[in-house]
Amino acid sequence: MIRSMTGFGRSERVTSSHAIIVEVKSVNHRYFEFSSRVPRGYGFLEEKLKSYLQTKISRGKVDVYVSYETLEDGDTQVQVNHDLAASYVEALHEISRRYGVKEDLSATSLSRYPDVLSVHRSPEDEGKVWKLVREVLDNALVSFLAMRETEGHRMKEDVLQRAQTILELVSKIEFRSPQTVEEYKAKLYARLKEMLGDVPIDEQRILTEAAIFADKIAVAEETVRLRSHFAQFGKMLESADPVGRKLDFLVQEMNREANTIGSKATDAEIAYMVVDIKAEIEKIREQIQNIE
Repeated sequence: MIRSMTGFGRSERVTSSHAIIVEVKSVNHRYFEFSSRVPRGYGFLEEKLKSYLQTKISRGKVDVYVSYETLEDGDTQVQVNHDLAASYVEALHEISRRYGVKEDLSATSLSRYPDVLSVHRSPEDEGKVWKLVREVLDNALVSFLAMRETEGHRMKEDVLQRAQTILELVSKIEFRSPQTVEEYKAKLYARLKEMLGDVPIDEQRILTEAAIFADKIAVAEETVRLRSHFAQFGKMLESADPVGRKLDFLVQEMNREANTIGSKATDAEIAYMVVDIKAEIEKIREQIQNIE
């Protein structure tokens, strides 16, 4: 199944104990590139997310966003930084004595000073957290992968249609190429006839010149290879494995054959057809840049 490298998926789960949101999005990239945003204190999720997604995605720039909120209070403790609190009290006493101002210190006001009180939650089980996040991630991946497959199918249909257009042009070139040799022979004969008048024309010389010309403009090898490339291209599009990079290489080979045919073309009609072939190959190349 051909997949695009562009996709998006989102899933959310809220229970009595947790609220979890996972978003996955990707765009085209030559290799697998991963980045994530996870809540503070849950950095251990990053490597697990990357490793897990590498089993599902082979290419693309993948971004993952995870929101994880614990709704239960659990084992939460409020702790006092006594050393810091004592320093604050001593500093406030000094201000009162030195400047003769009223000291109205209370436990409530002292608790408002930075870092005097801190809230500590017991560490969560990393394995349990990952299990919960992975379940939501799997749900997000359903829509994410479906989008990539839908887009991949559309691209496959497009490139196959363009491939068919190219092969039709190749058939026309194969039909036209021998005709150019006959036209060359006729022009050569007419030119010699005009130059020599009633002097007998060496037919063997004309045949030799035509043979040299035919060899010079022969494109049979290139068209055969081009057809072979497209046959292999079609098989790759049916593969269940990621083939984006292989397709990219194959398209380079197609373009090389088209360039060779163009360099040999002395006929305007063939030259125009080569231009059309190269234009279609370029459109195929643009499409497969986003195939996984």
